[in-house]
Amino acid sequence: MAAILTNLRNTVIVGTLIAVLMFLHVFFAEGGTYGTEFWAFTFRWLHVLSGIMWIGLLYYFNFVQIPNMPNIPDEQKPAIGKVIAPAALFWFRWGAMATIITGLILATINGYVVDMLTFGGGNIALSVGMWFGIIMWFNVWFVIWPNQKRALGIVEADADAKAKSARTAMLFSRTNTLLSIPMLMGMISGQNAF
Repeated sequence: MAAILTNLRNTVIVGTLIAVLMFLHVFFAEGGTYGTEFWAFTFRWLHVLSGIMWIGLLYYFNFVQIPNMPNIPDEQKPAIGKVIAPAALFWFRWGAMATIITGLILATINGYVVDMLTFGGGNIALSVGMWFGIIMWFNVWFVIWPNQKRALGIVEADADAKAKSARTAMLFSRTNTLLSIPMLMGMISGQNAF
């Protein structure tokens, strides 16, 4: 068991295998076929899994890292900026990308895309939640990440540009935190329309 739990790759592989075995058991026990329900379930699972990665890191940045940076001694801050933040930002932006792609595929399978574009159908909250998710994804890729690259010194910038970029990234990260709350309510309402 230690060989599984002391290596992240092994942990993820075993967790995925258990999930696939559970899925196959339920799928075949229900006499499933590879129709719309199969693909909707598959992409919903992938959407939620990638969304947890994305929003979990968003909350890590906003509830843990940003508020505690002033408490970290200056000589220890490079470890955050050079090691932890770049790694977290990698998973953050690719979690966002996986979430948006699987979400759009799921919306297409379930016929939500037209509703999203027209705010039609029976669930406006779901449409609004989908738009909030798209705005959040855009913020990650086209505002937060470019500014973080300057703030962390991944790309060249002077001290003033770094400070301005750090503030811009933080404000858009906070915007995404704000939007994540109603976005999640909208996503849940798609399963529990009332």
